[in-house]
Amino acid sequence: MKTTTAAAAVVGAKLTIHIGSFLTHTWILAPISAPWLLGFGHPQSVALTFDDGPDPISTPLILDILDLNQVKATFFVLGEMVDRQPELTREIIERGHELGTHGYWHKNHLWRSARSIRYDLARAIESIETATGTRPTWYRPPYGIITRADLVAAHAEGLRLILWGTWGRDWRRQASSVSVMADIRSRFRPGVTILLHDSDCTSYPGSFQATLAALPQLVDLVNSQQLRFATLSNHGV
Repeated sequence: MKTTTAAAAVVGAKLTIHIGSFLTHTWILAPISAPWLLGFGHPQSVALTFDDGPDPISTPLILDILDLNQVKATFFVLGEMVDRQPELTREIIERGHELGTHGYWHKNHLWRSARSIRYDLARAIESIETATGTRPTWYRPPYGIITRADLVAAHAEGLRLILWGTWGRDWRRQASSVSVMADIRSRFRPGVTILLHDSDCTSYPGSFQATLAALPQLVDLVNSQQLRFATLSNHGV
């Protein structure tokens, strides 16, 4: 019985740590405990970020829209996608955008060991460096869930953790340009970091179409408030 009780206590303690880490990025606690974690930067700029690419179908289309509107963004790429599309990964940088890492696999870190997370992050960085010759500065864990292991691994690799201040929820089956813009507007303000996706590899198939349709409207919104788009490194986080 003592053994069972002790084991339960250990599991409970670990779960408490994970839950505490998870709550750090929720809308209620994050602005109070860690506003920098949400990517709030210069009040005259907006940071546009994309997760889950590079995708050979959707990423080039998004890059074309960004080019057309002279918008620079930060792409949080998945290592396994980089290994499949090294040339496209290089193209993102060649077009003047910035790369961050989203890990190697898009797996929930709540259920992964510290050793697994360290390996995942190191492998993701290696993939980016091999493909582009550059090392990422920013790290956004899958699902925006930050565990203690993520904090330790990011520090060891010299990466800056970053989440987002508003998002378009563009991964959903029901997503449309209208819903994406409504979700972004709900928490939009000067200095915000916006989360969208340039791939549907972890989302509902075809959901990237909502993102594509919403981007020109997002450009209009930012311009109407006399703000500018910036990569995270130029956003003053």
